[in-house]
Amino acid sequence: MSRDDADRRLVAAVQAGDVEAVRASLDEGAAPDVPGDDGLPVLCTAIAAFDSAVADVLVEGGADPDRVLPDGTTPLWRAVDGGSPAVLTAVLGDEPRLRLPEDVRERLLALARSWYETGTAEELRRRTGASGPVRTVRVPDDPDEYHRIDQVSLGGLVARTGHGGILTALEWAFRILTPVDDLVARAADQPDEEHATWWEVLSVLLKRPSFETWQAVVAHRHHPGPVHRRFVAEYLRVRGVLVYDSPHAQQEGDFLAAWAAEETDIEMLVKVLEAFAEYEHPGTEDIGLRYADHPDVRVRRQVPGLFCPWGASLTSPARDGLLPLIRDPDARVRLLASRTAVHDDALLSPAVQALLALADGPDAGLRGEAAALLAACPDRSPAVADALFALLDEADPLTCLEAAYGLALRDDPRATVAYQLIVDRGIGDADDHRWCRLWHWHYDRERAAAE
Repeated sequence: MSRDDADRRLVAAVQAGDVEAVRASLDEGAAPDVPGDDGLPVLCTAIAAFDSAVADVLVEGGADPDRVLPDGTTPLWRAVDGGSPAVLTAVLGDEPRLRLPEDVRERLLALARSWYETGTAEELRRRTGASGPVRTVRVPDDPDEYHRIDQVSLGGLVARTGHGGILTALEWAFRILTPVDDLVARAADQPDEEHATWWEVLSVLLKRPSFETWQAVVAHRHHPGPVHRRFVAEYLRVRGVLVYDSPHAQQEGDFLAAWAAEETDIEMLVKVLEAFAEYEHPGTEDIGLRYADHPDVRVRRQVPGLFCPWGASLTSPARDGLLPLIRDPDARVRLLASRTAVHDDALLSPAVQALLALADGPDAGLRGEAAALLAACPDRSPAVADALFALLDEADPLTCLEAAYGLALRDDPRATVAYQLIVDRGIGDADDHRWCRLWHWHYDRERAAAE
Protein backbone atom coordinates (compact mmCIF):
# COMPACT_ATOMS: atom_id res chain seq x y z
CA MET A 1 0.00 0.00 0.00
CA SER A 2 1.32 3.45 -0.92
CA ARG A 3 1.80 6.20 1.64
CA ASP A 4 -1.02 8.22 0.06
CA ASP A 5 -3.41 5.28 0.34
CA ALA A 6 -2.46 4.76 3.98
CA ASP A 7 -3.01 8.46 4.67
CA ARG A 8 -6.45 8.38 3.06
CA ARG A 9 -7.37 5.32 5.06
CA LEU A 10 -6.23 7.03 8.25
CA VAL A 11 -8.33 10.12 7.57
CA ALA A 12 -11.39 7.97 6.87
CA ALA A 13 -10.77 5.83 9.96
CA VAL A 14 -10.45 8.87 12.23
CA GLN A 15 -13.63 10.38 10.81
CA ALA A 16 -15.43 7.08 11.39
CA GLY A 17 -14.05 6.72 14.91
CA ASP A 18 -12.68 3.27 14.04
CA VAL A 19 -9.86 2.71 16.54
CA GLU A 20 -8.58 -0.54 15.02
CA ALA A 21 -8.56 0.93 11.51
CA VAL A 22 -6.64 3.95 12.81
CA ARG A 23 -4.07 1.66 14.39
CA ALA A 24 -3.82 -0.44 11.22
CA SER A 25 -3.34 2.65 9.03
CA LEU A 26 -0.52 3.89 11.25
CA ASP A 27 1.09 0.44 11.11
CA GLU A 28 0.88 0.65 7.32
CA GLY A 29 2.87 3.88 7.32
CA ALA A 30 0.25 6.62 7.41
CA ALA A 31 1.52 9.96 8.67
CA PRO A 32 0.05 10.50 12.16
CA ASP A 33 -0.30 14.24 11.50
CA VAL A 34 -1.88 13.91 8.06
CA PRO A 35 -4.41 16.73 7.47
CA GLY A 36 -8.10 15.93 7.40
CA ASP A 37 -10.74 17.50 5.19
CA ASP A 38 -10.46 20.79 7.10
CA GLY A 39 -6.71 21.00 6.55
CA LEU A 40 -5.93 20.40 10.23
CA PRO A 41 -4.10 17.33 11.57
CA VAL A 42 -6.44 14.39 12.10
CA LEU A 43 -5.70 14.61 15.83
CA CYS A 44 -7.82 17.77 15.81
CA THR A 45 -10.62 15.79 14.14
CA ALA A 46 -10.58 13.30 16.99
CA ILE A 47 -10.46 16.08 19.60
CA ALA A 48 -13.41 17.90 18.04
CA ALA A 49 -15.39 14.63 18.07
CA PHE A 50 -14.42 14.02 21.74
CA ASP A 51 -13.00 10.69 20.58
CA SER A 52 -10.43 9.97 23.27
CA ALA A 53 -9.78 6.42 22.08
CA VAL A 54 -8.76 7.56 18.58
CA ALA A 55 -6.80 10.50 19.98
CA ASP A 56 -4.90 8.16 22.26
CA VAL A 57 -3.91 5.88 19.37
CA LEU A 58 -2.84 8.85 17.24
CA VAL A 59 -0.62 10.32 19.98
CA GLU A 60 0.83 6.91 20.70
CA GLY A 61 1.49 6.58 16.95
CA GLY A 62 3.42 9.86 16.78
CA ALA A 63 0.85 12.63 16.35
CA ASP A 64 2.22 15.88 17.80
CA PRO A 65 -0.04 17.40 20.49
CA ASP A 66 2.12 20.56 20.53
CA ARG A 67 2.03 21.27 16.79
CA VAL A 68 1.22 24.96 16.24
CA LEU A 69 -1.89 25.35 14.09
CA PRO A 70 -2.75 28.24 11.73
CA ASP A 71 -4.82 29.98 14.42
CA GLY A 72 -1.95 29.81 16.91
CA THR A 73 -3.46 27.04 19.03
CA THR A 74 -2.24 23.45 19.35
CA PRO A 75 -4.10 20.13 19.55
CA LEU A 76 -3.36 20.09 23.27
CA TRP A 77 -4.85 23.57 23.64
CA ARG A 78 -7.98 22.39 21.83
CA ALA A 79 -8.21 19.36 24.11
CA VAL A 80 -8.13 21.65 27.16
CA ASP A 81 -10.65 23.98 25.53
CA GLY A 82 -13.09 21.16 24.79
CA GLY A 83 -13.69 20.21 28.42
CA SER A 84 -13.30 16.43 28.20
CA PRO A 85 -10.90 14.99 30.81
CA ALA A 86 -10.64 11.77 28.82
CA VAL A 87 -9.55 13.62 25.68
CA LEU A 88 -7.09 15.71 27.68
CA THR A 89 -5.55 12.55 29.15
CA ALA A 90 -5.23 11.03 25.67
CA VAL A 91 -3.60 14.13 24.17
CA LEU A 92 -1.43 15.28 27.09
CA GLY A 93 1.48 13.07 26.07
CA ASP A 94 4.60 12.05 27.97
CA GLU A 95 6.34 14.27 30.51
CA PRO A 96 4.39 17.45 29.76
CA ARG A 97 6.12 19.31 32.60
CA LEU A 98 9.50 18.71 30.97
CA ARG A 99 8.26 18.95 27.38
CA LEU A 100 6.36 22.21 27.59
CA PRO A 101 7.93 25.60 28.37
CA GLU A 102 6.72 27.31 31.52
CA ASP A 103 4.78 30.00 29.66
CA VAL A 104 2.90 27.36 27.66
CA ARG A 105 2.06 25.46 30.83
CA GLU A 106 0.77 28.65 32.44
CA ARG A 107 -1.43 29.46 29.46
CA LEU A 108 -2.95 25.98 29.49
CA LEU A 109 -3.67 26.25 33.20
CA ALA A 110 -5.18 29.69 32.73
CA LEU A 111 -7.42 28.40 29.93
CA ALA A 112 -8.72 25.51 32.02
CA ARG A 113 -9.16 27.74 35.08
CA SER A 114 -11.07 30.36 33.08
CA TRP A 115 -13.54 27.80 31.77
CA TYR A 116 -13.94 26.28 35.23
CA GLU A 117 -14.51 29.57 37.02
CA THR A 118 -16.77 31.05 34.33
CA GLY A 119 -18.85 27.94 33.76
CA THR A 120 -19.35 26.07 30.50
CA ALA A 121 -22.68 27.59 29.50
CA GLU A 122 -21.56 31.10 30.43
CA GLU A 123 -18.31 30.79 28.48
CA LEU A 124 -20.18 29.55 25.42
CA ARG A 125 -22.49 32.56 25.67
CA ARG A 126 -19.50 34.87 25.93
CA ARG A 127 -17.86 33.34 22.87
CA THR A 128 -20.94 33.11 20.68
CA GLY A 129 -22.93 36.12 21.84
CA ALA A 130 -26.00 33.88 21.79
CA SER A 131 -28.58 34.49 24.51
CA GLY A 132 -30.89 31.53 23.99
CA PRO A 133 -31.06 28.36 26.08
CA VAL A 134 -28.19 25.91 25.95
CA ARG A 135 -28.70 22.27 24.97
CA THR A 136 -27.25 19.88 27.53
CA VAL A 137 -26.97 16.09 27.22
CA ARG A 138 -25.28 13.58 29.54
CA VAL A 139 -22.80 11.44 27.63
CA PRO A 140 -19.99 8.97 28.40
CA ASP A 141 -16.58 10.64 28.60
CA ASP A 142 -14.32 7.59 28.25
CA PRO A 143 -14.30 4.62 25.87
CA ASP A 144 -15.28 2.17 28.64
CA GLU A 145 -18.17 4.43 29.69
CA TYR A 146 -17.17 4.38 33.35
CA HIS A 147 -17.54 8.14 33.66
CA ARG A 148 -20.25 10.50 32.46
CA ILE A 149 -20.21 14.19 31.65
CA ASP A 150 -22.52 16.94 30.43
CA GLN A 151 -22.06 18.12 26.85
CA VAL A 152 -23.27 21.67 26.29
CA SER A 153 -24.14 23.19 22.90
CA LEU A 154 -24.88 26.82 22.04
CA GLY A 155 -24.55 28.92 18.91
CA GLY A 156 -22.75 26.21 16.97
CA LEU A 157 -20.12 25.60 19.66
CA VAL A 158 -19.90 22.49 21.83
CA ALA A 159 -17.98 21.92 25.06
CA ARG A 160 -18.06 19.48 27.95
CA THR A 161 -18.24 20.34 31.64
CA GLY A 162 -14.99 18.73 32.75
CA HIS A 163 -12.73 21.76 33.03
CA GLY A 164 -12.44 21.30 36.79
CA GLY A 165 -11.11 17.81 36.12
CA ILE A 166 -8.84 19.08 33.36
CA LEU A 167 -7.41 21.77 35.63
CA THR A 168 -6.80 19.10 38.28
CA ALA A 169 -5.07 16.79 35.80
CA LEU A 170 -2.88 19.58 34.42
CA GLU A 171 -1.83 20.76 37.88
CA TRP A 172 -0.76 17.26 38.82
CA ALA A 173 1.03 16.75 35.49
CA PHE A 174 2.89 20.03 36.06
CA ARG A 175 3.69 19.04 39.68
CA ILE A 176 1.52 21.70 41.30
CA LEU A 177 0.29 20.55 44.73
CA THR A 178 -3.23 21.98 44.85
CA PRO A 179 -4.82 22.37 48.31
CA VAL A 180 -7.03 19.39 49.14
CA ASP A 181 -10.03 21.59 49.95
CA ASP A 182 -9.84 23.10 46.46
CA LEU A 183 -9.77 19.65 44.87
CA VAL A 184 -12.74 18.41 46.87
CA ALA A 185 -14.65 21.58 45.98
CA ARG A 186 -14.10 20.89 42.27
CA ALA A 187 -15.61 17.43 42.61
CA ALA A 188 -18.45 18.77 44.73
CA ASP A 189 -19.31 21.27 41.98
CA GLN A 190 -20.66 18.23 40.12
CA PRO A 191 -23.56 16.52 41.88
CA ASP A 192 -22.74 12.87 41.29
CA GLU A 193 -19.82 10.47 41.42
CA GLU A 194 -20.33 9.37 37.82
CA HIS A 195 -19.06 12.73 36.57
CA ALA A 196 -15.59 12.56 35.02
CA THR A 197 -14.30 15.35 37.26
CA TRP A 198 -14.86 13.17 40.32
CA TRP A 199 -12.48 10.58 38.92
CA GLU A 200 -9.82 13.15 38.04
CA VAL A 201 -9.91 14.52 41.59
CA LEU A 202 -9.95 11.04 43.12
CA SER A 203 -7.06 9.96 40.89
CA VAL A 204 -4.88 12.85 42.02
CA LEU A 205 -5.77 12.39 45.69
CA LEU A 206 -4.91 8.69 45.45
CA LYS A 207 -1.48 9.66 44.15
CA ARG A 208 -0.94 11.79 47.25
CA PRO A 209 -0.60 9.12 49.95
CA SER A 210 0.37 11.31 52.90
CA PHE A 211 -1.60 11.18 56.13
CA GLU A 212 -2.08 14.95 55.86
CA THR A 213 -3.92 14.50 52.55
CA TRP A 214 -6.11 11.78 54.06
CA GLN A 215 -6.95 13.94 57.06
CA ALA A 216 -7.84 16.92 54.87
CA VAL A 217 -10.22 14.80 52.76
CA VAL A 218 -12.02 13.04 55.62
CA ALA A 219 -12.46 16.36 57.42
CA HIS A 220 -15.21 16.98 54.86
CA ARG A 221 -17.31 14.28 56.51
CA HIS A 222 -18.84 17.05 58.62
CA HIS A 223 -19.23 19.54 55.77
CA PRO A 224 -22.74 21.02 55.59
CA GLY A 225 -22.99 20.11 51.90
CA PRO A 226 -24.07 16.48 51.31
CA VAL A 227 -22.06 16.31 48.08
CA HIS A 228 -18.87 16.89 50.08
CA ARG A 229 -19.79 14.06 52.43
CA ARG A 230 -20.59 11.75 49.52
CA PHE A 231 -17.20 12.55 48.06
CA VAL A 232 -15.51 11.45 51.30
CA ALA A 233 -17.38 8.14 51.22
CA GLU A 234 -16.45 7.60 47.56
CA TYR A 235 -12.81 8.51 48.26
CA LEU A 236 -12.66 5.90 51.02
CA ARG A 237 -14.42 3.30 48.87
CA VAL A 238 -11.99 3.77 46.01
CA ARG A 239 -9.05 3.64 48.42
CA GLY A 240 -10.40 0.37 49.75
CA VAL A 241 -10.54 -1.05 46.23
CA LEU A 242 -7.26 0.29 44.82
CA VAL A 243 -4.86 1.02 47.67
CA TYR A 244 -3.95 -2.46 48.85
CA ASP A 245 -1.05 -1.47 51.09
CA SER A 246 -2.40 1.68 52.70
CA PRO A 247 -0.53 2.41 55.95
CA HIS A 248 -3.76 4.00 57.18
CA ALA A 249 -6.08 1.05 56.42
CA GLN A 250 -6.86 0.35 60.07
CA GLN A 251 -7.55 4.00 60.76
CA GLU A 252 -9.70 4.26 57.65
CA GLY A 253 -11.69 1.22 58.74
CA ASP A 254 -12.12 2.65 62.23
CA PHE A 255 -13.29 5.92 60.70
CA LEU A 256 -15.88 4.16 58.53
CA ALA A 257 -17.07 1.95 61.40
CA ALA A 258 -17.72 5.00 63.55
CA TRP A 259 -19.38 6.83 60.67
CA ALA A 260 -21.62 3.86 59.84
CA ALA A 261 -22.72 3.57 63.46
CA GLU A 262 -23.63 7.24 63.65
CA GLU A 263 -25.03 8.10 60.21
CA THR A 264 -28.76 8.85 60.12
CA ASP A 265 -29.19 9.96 56.50
CA ILE A 266 -30.20 6.86 54.51
CA GLU A 267 -28.53 7.79 51.22
CA MET A 268 -25.30 8.65 53.01
CA LEU A 269 -25.46 5.48 55.10
CA VAL A 270 -25.69 3.41 51.92
CA LYS A 271 -22.54 5.07 50.58
CA VAL A 272 -20.68 4.55 53.85
CA LEU A 273 -21.63 0.86 54.06
CA GLU A 274 -20.59 0.37 50.43
CA ALA A 275 -17.20 1.86 51.24
CA PHE A 276 -16.82 -0.09 54.49
CA ALA A 277 -17.35 -3.39 52.67
CA GLU A 278 -14.05 -2.78 50.84
CA TYR A 279 -12.03 -2.90 54.07
CA GLU A 280 -10.76 -5.91 55.97
CA HIS A 281 -11.82 -4.64 59.35
CA PRO A 282 -13.00 -6.51 62.46
CA GLY A 283 -16.01 -4.22 62.79
CA THR A 284 -17.69 -5.02 59.48
CA GLU A 285 -19.73 -7.92 60.87
CA ASP A 286 -21.01 -5.88 63.82
CA ILE A 287 -22.14 -3.12 61.47
CA GLY A 288 -23.76 -5.71 59.19
CA LEU A 289 -25.70 -7.18 62.11
CA ARG A 290 -26.69 -3.69 63.21
CA TYR A 291 -28.42 -3.02 59.87
CA ALA A 292 -29.50 -6.52 58.80
CA ASP A 293 -33.15 -5.81 59.58
CA HIS A 294 -33.15 -2.16 58.51
CA PRO A 295 -36.51 -1.09 57.08
CA ASP A 296 -34.94 0.55 54.00
CA VAL A 297 -34.13 -1.93 51.26
CA ARG A 298 -31.21 0.19 50.05
CA VAL A 299 -29.48 -0.38 53.37
CA ARG A 300 -30.28 -4.10 53.48
CA ARG A 301 -28.71 -4.49 50.03
CA GLN A 302 -25.37 -3.35 51.47
CA VAL A 303 -25.42 -5.71 54.44
CA PRO A 304 -24.41 -9.06 52.81
CA GLY A 305 -21.12 -7.52 51.65
CA LEU A 306 -20.23 -6.85 55.28
CA PHE A 307 -20.39 -10.53 56.21
CA CYS A 308 -17.64 -12.98 55.38
CA PRO A 309 -15.30 -10.36 53.89
CA TRP A 310 -12.07 -11.33 52.15
CA GLY A 311 -12.83 -15.05 52.09
CA ALA A 312 -13.17 -15.52 55.85
CA SER A 313 -15.59 -18.13 57.19
CA LEU A 314 -18.99 -17.04 58.38
CA THR A 315 -19.45 -16.83 62.11
CA SER A 316 -22.58 -18.10 63.83
CA PRO A 317 -23.95 -14.55 64.34
CA ALA A 318 -23.29 -13.77 60.66
CA ARG A 319 -25.26 -16.87 59.63
CA ASP A 320 -28.12 -15.75 61.84
CA GLY A 321 -27.99 -12.32 60.19
CA LEU A 322 -27.83 -13.68 56.64
CA LEU A 323 -30.62 -16.23 56.82
CA PRO A 324 -33.46 -13.67 56.96
CA LEU A 325 -31.82 -11.77 54.09
CA ILE A 326 -31.86 -14.92 51.94
CA ARG A 327 -35.64 -14.83 52.40
CA ASP A 328 -35.98 -11.04 52.12
CA PRO A 329 -38.98 -9.60 50.23
CA ASP A 330 -36.56 -7.81 47.87
CA ALA A 331 -35.15 -10.00 45.10
CA ARG A 332 -31.85 -8.10 44.93
CA VAL A 333 -31.31 -8.55 48.67
CA ARG A 334 -31.96 -12.28 48.29
CA LEU A 335 -29.43 -12.50 45.47
CA LEU A 336 -26.71 -10.60 47.34
CA ALA A 337 -27.28 -12.59 50.52
CA SER A 338 -27.16 -15.86 48.58
CA ARG A 339 -23.91 -14.79 46.90
CA THR A 340 -22.29 -14.79 50.33
CA ALA A 341 -24.23 -17.71 51.83
CA VAL A 342 -23.71 -20.13 48.94
CA HIS A 343 -20.12 -20.70 50.06
CA ASP A 344 -21.16 -21.70 53.58
CA ASP A 345 -22.15 -25.33 54.21
CA ALA A 346 -24.79 -24.41 56.78
CA LEU A 347 -26.49 -21.88 54.49
CA LEU A 348 -25.94 -23.61 51.14
CA SER A 349 -29.38 -25.21 50.96
CA PRO A 350 -31.49 -22.08 51.63
CA ALA A 351 -29.20 -20.05 49.38
CA VAL A 352 -29.63 -22.51 46.51
CA GLN A 353 -33.41 -22.49 46.98
CA ALA A 354 -33.39 -18.69 46.73
CA LEU A 355 -31.22 -18.79 43.62
CA LEU A 356 -33.41 -21.40 41.96
CA ALA A 357 -36.41 -19.15 42.47
CA LEU A 358 -34.51 -16.16 41.03
CA ALA A 359 -33.36 -18.25 38.05
CA ASP A 360 -37.01 -18.94 37.28
CA GLY A 361 -38.14 -15.39 38.05
CA PRO A 362 -39.26 -12.51 35.84
CA ASP A 363 -36.07 -10.39 35.98
CA ALA A 364 -33.63 -11.33 33.20
CA GLY A 365 -30.73 -9.59 34.93
CA LEU A 366 -31.30 -11.48 38.16
CA ARG A 367 -31.67 -14.73 36.22
CA GLY A 368 -28.23 -14.16 34.74
CA GLU A 369 -26.61 -13.43 38.10
CA ALA A 370 -28.35 -16.43 39.65
CA ALA A 371 -27.06 -18.60 36.80
CA ALA A 372 -23.47 -17.59 37.57
CA LEU A 373 -23.86 -18.40 41.26
CA LEU A 374 -25.63 -21.70 40.63
CA ALA A 375 -23.05 -22.75 38.04
CA ALA A 376 -20.11 -22.34 40.43
CA CYS A 377 -21.79 -23.45 43.66
CA PRO A 378 -20.94 -26.83 45.21
CA ASP A 379 -24.54 -28.09 45.01
CA ARG A 380 -24.63 -30.98 42.52
CA SER A 381 -28.33 -31.81 42.88
CA PRO A 382 -30.55 -32.55 39.85
CA ALA A 383 -32.60 -29.43 40.63
CA VAL A 384 -29.61 -27.16 40.02
CA ALA A 385 -28.61 -29.01 36.84
CA ASP A 386 -32.20 -28.79 35.54
CA ALA A 387 -32.30 -25.06 36.24
CA LEU A 388 -29.02 -24.55 34.40
CA PHE A 389 -30.30 -26.51 31.42
CA ALA A 390 -33.44 -24.36 31.32
CA LEU A 391 -31.28 -21.23 31.35
CA LEU A 392 -29.70 -22.24 28.04
CA ASP A 393 -32.79 -20.70 26.42
CA GLU A 394 -31.94 -17.23 27.73
CA ALA A 395 -31.36 -14.51 25.15
CA ASP A 396 -28.45 -13.06 27.11
CA PRO A 397 -25.26 -14.78 25.87
CA LEU A 398 -23.45 -14.60 29.21
CA THR A 399 -26.37 -16.26 31.02
CA CYS A 400 -26.32 -19.01 28.42
CA LEU A 401 -22.54 -19.41 28.82
CA GLU A 402 -22.80 -19.59 32.63
CA ALA A 403 -25.45 -22.29 32.34
CA ALA A 404 -23.33 -24.30 29.91
CA TYR A 405 -20.30 -23.91 32.16
CA GLY A 406 -22.29 -25.18 35.15
CA LEU A 407 -23.42 -28.26 33.23
CA ALA A 408 -19.84 -29.04 32.21
CA LEU A 409 -18.65 -28.69 35.82
CA ARG A 410 -21.26 -31.25 36.80
CA ASP A 411 -20.33 -33.63 33.96
CA ASP A 412 -23.96 -33.47 32.92
CA PRO A 413 -24.61 -35.19 29.55
CA ARG A 414 -26.73 -32.22 28.52
CA ALA A 415 -23.54 -30.20 28.32
CA THR A 416 -23.29 -31.65 24.78
CA VAL A 417 -26.37 -29.64 23.85
CA ALA A 418 -24.94 -26.65 25.69
CA TYR A 419 -21.63 -26.94 23.81
CA GLN A 420 -23.31 -26.97 20.42
CA LEU A 421 -25.53 -24.05 21.37
CA ILE A 422 -22.54 -21.98 22.46
CA VAL A 423 -20.72 -22.80 19.22
CA ASP A 424 -23.76 -22.00 17.08
CA ARG A 425 -24.24 -18.64 18.80
CA GLY A 426 -20.55 -17.77 18.61
CA ILE A 427 -20.38 -17.01 22.31
CA GLY A 428 -17.16 -18.87 23.10
CA ASP A 429 -13.91 -16.99 23.68
CA ALA A 430 -10.58 -18.74 24.12
CA ASP A 431 -9.67 -16.43 27.01
CA ASP A 432 -12.88 -17.15 28.93
CA HIS A 433 -12.53 -19.76 31.68
CA ARG A 434 -16.15 -20.84 31.23
CA TRP A 435 -15.73 -21.57 27.53
CA CYS A 436 -12.39 -23.30 28.18
CA ARG A 437 -13.97 -25.60 30.75
CA LEU A 438 -16.85 -26.44 28.38
CA TRP A 439 -14.48 -27.00 25.46
CA HIS A 440 -12.25 -29.34 27.49
CA TRP A 441 -15.29 -31.25 28.70
CA HIS A 442 -16.45 -31.72 25.11
CA TYR A 443 -12.95 -32.64 23.92
CA ASP A 444 -12.48 -35.24 26.66
CA ARG A 445 -15.89 -36.73 25.94
CA GLU A 446 -15.19 -36.94 22.19
CA ARG A 447 -11.79 -38.52 22.79
CA ALA A 448 -13.25 -41.08 25.20
CA ALA A 449 -15.93 -42.01 22.67
CA ALA A 450 -13.30 -42.55 19.97
CA GLU A 451 -11.17 -44.93 22.06
